Amino acid sequence: MVSIPRGFRDFPPPFMILRKEVMAKIEEIFKRYGFDPFETPVLEYWETVRGKLGEEAETKLMFIFPDFMSKEWYTLRYELTFPLARYIAMHPETPLPFKRYHIGRVWRHEEPQKSRYREFWQCDADTVGSPYPEADAEIIKLNIEVMRDFGFQEFTVKVNDRRLLTGIFEEELGIDNPLPVYRSIDKLDKIGEDGVRADPLYKGMHEDLVDKIMGLISVRGEFEEVSENLRGIKNEKVLQALSHLEEIFSILEEKNLLFDLSLVRGLEYYTGPVFETVVKEPRIGSLAGGGRYDRLIGLYSGRDVPATGVSIGVERLIDAGLELGVFNLNKKSYIQAFVVSVRRESWRYAWKVAEILRSGGFYVSLDLMRRNQSNQREYARKLGTEVMIFVGPKEEENETVTLYRDGKRKSVPLRSIVSELSAFLS
Repeated sequence: MVSIPRGFRDFPPPFMILRKEVMAKIEEIFKRYGFDPFETPVLEYWETVRGKLGEEAETKLMFIFPDFMSKEWYTLRYELTFPLARYIAMHPETPLPFKRYHIGRVWRHEEPQKSRYREFWQCDADTVGSPYPEADAEIIKLNIEVMRDFGFQEFTVKVNDRRLLTGIFEEELGIDNPLPVYRSIDKLDKIGEDGVRADPLYKGMHEDLVDKIMGLISVRGEFEEVSENLRGIKNEKVLQALSHLEEIFSILEEKNLLFDLSLVRGLEYYTGPVFETVVKEPRIGSLAGGGRYDRLIGLYSGRDVPATGVSIGVERLIDAGLELGVFNLNKKSYIQAFVVSVRRESWRYAWKVAEILRSGGFYVSLDLMRRNQSNQREYARKLGTEVMIFVGPKEEENETVTLYRDGKRKSVPLRSIVSELSAFLS
């Protein structure tokens, strides 16, 4: 039986047309904000990546394999941020800030389920070089604009800061290494509080400490209100985080923002503000997310370079949009006109008509199967073609064509077919 691997998909034309339109709009917004295109290989040396993305990613989720010819070990691109960090480390002469966008495939050995695949596309925008809140604010604003431009109504951008949680864990709770707790908290939306509490991590903790952790991550709301209750904590990391977040929220003044202390983001390289974009329904996880990673580049170069960015998941964005009616699959083909040969002997004239229209910038197809007129029309309808153009001996003799759309017919001279079709389509 012929099949494809689990977690991978084929995309027939209606899906691919929608995907390309979605990515083109995201790319246009990226350019609007001053970001330039960027690309990296889909393969990286495993040695380059190892130790940068965290235990779960590197032991369970990455595709890692040997090249038997060179005896090198490689990994498929897990995400688009660490290749950027590697590039900056290799090119320290890059003018800063470096604002790049990258649209490409990534691969993760996930357990396939709804809106979770092993091959998927990400649209990333990152600013390298600025440590300031305005860089984070611009990234979040760009994310919000993507959602609004597509027509999503009920969406929320959750915002937090890794330094805030780290400071509270250290100062208030006495937890010196919070990374395992972060990994546990990151599963909250998937498994709920009871599921998080059941994590073996908490078995050795006093119940009061676990209750404090759960109480902390349940705090969310307006920034001014929530932050007011945190200002009594004098831990330096907490103060830095609150100051940074205060500037971000004051710049944006967006109603879709939610200050949420349960948000940590799964990847270990985040060092400051983090955010995720979710919709109320369907519950399929974050559609976009990102944050600040001021030490990732330094893992490659030995010199820290501040950076912040966002990653938009194309698959989840489209899956959510289809469920909510934001997107549809009505467009089955790019073809604007199909030239129908009324008789076989008119096929060369049909070819000529198609060539004239293609030269005029139209997307045109014609019969390549030597079908009769009825079957040509049926095929054009299945493709969802907007206009059919009929040509036969009479049209060839008079150098005309007959345009047909939605029950309307119009005979036009061949010499003016480009302008006539343009008007017919408008």
